[in-house]
Amino acid sequence: MVPELVRAWAAGWAVSRGTPPPTAHPWGCVIEVGLPEQSERRVVYATEADAVRAACAGPVPYAWLKTAADPDETARLLPRGWVVDEEDTGHFMAVDLAPAGPPEAPPGYAVTVTAADGVLRVRVTDAAGGPAAQGQLAVVGDVAVVDRVVTEEAHRRRGLGRVVMRTLTERALAAGAFTAVLGATDDGRALYETLGWKRHTALTACAYRP
Repeated sequence: MVPELVRAWAAGWAVSRGTPPPTAHPWGCVIEVGLPEQSERRVVYATEADAVRAACAGPVPYAWLKTAADPDETARLLPRGWVVDEEDTGHFMAVDLAPAGPPEAPPGYAVTVTAADGVLRVRVTDAAGGPAAQGQLAVVGDVAVVDRVVTEEAHRRRGLGRVVMRTLTERALAAGAFTAVLGATDDGRALYETLGWKRHTALTACAYRP
């Protein structure tokens, strides 16, 4: 199940970030990111020794690799020049979507929802119209890929992250999604678990640094 969810996550991440569609490989895919600090992202669907080594072949400057596996396990499979990036390593999580009721923002906050180029964006603003929280998703088949969920530091611990996630859930269900996936930080994992999300595995980040 996890490899299929990782495949959907990679495809949805590309839509969410506005990159070209992933290029398929026997071990996974390559996403041309085109940023100075990340030229491309290689995603391994099933973390097996041969798959990881094949994904690391032909490295280019600032290439990144994502595996749905423990960092220590992944590190043992990396060839010379590749290293695990602990700071960018997180958690691969998923949930079976179910209606959670219409979300309501706390007093003084407003929620707006927009959609463009296959990406649905939720933004929460404060009374002055300033950014307070946000999140977005792209639907691939029947899987919603949640991305870039952030609550600004000055507005944390007010339930805004929950508002964003519940809004995204309602819109994902309306778009025909049955499952949702995301890559979470440690702090994000704590929020998502209160909403019923399950951590399936680590989401290990690796970088080519010869």
